[in-house]
Amino acid sequence: MSTFSIFLVLITIVCFLLIVVIMVQNPKGGGLSSTIGGSQMLGGVQKTTDFLDKSTWTLATILIALILLSSLSFTGTLSDTDSKIIDNTETAAPVAPATAAPVQNLPVTE
Repeated sequence: MSTFSIFLVLITIVCFLLIVVIMVQNPKGGGLSSTIGGSQMLGGVQKTTDFLDKSTWTLATILIALILLSSLSFTGTLSDTDSKIIDNTETAAPVAPATAAPVQNLPVTE
């Protein structure tokens, strides 16, 4: 397994976690913070909002770092750098232009 494949797996996992964390949040103050309701669970509503906010920024930073590192580890073996069209035209023998057959002068009979 190449390092690029490992980065792709890690990027997929981080994207999934980031989607989950964002879906739990509610921009109007609801979301997970409103469903807990009590201050005795998870340190209270304010602590939950702080945790979700910090985890969103952390996962976004990790995602950007993984994307940059994966671009550095990409070797380009998946792309076809050798053009087969150019190779075929260089190795093919040049084609001579077609010439018309010479016209023969036939005697005119009257």
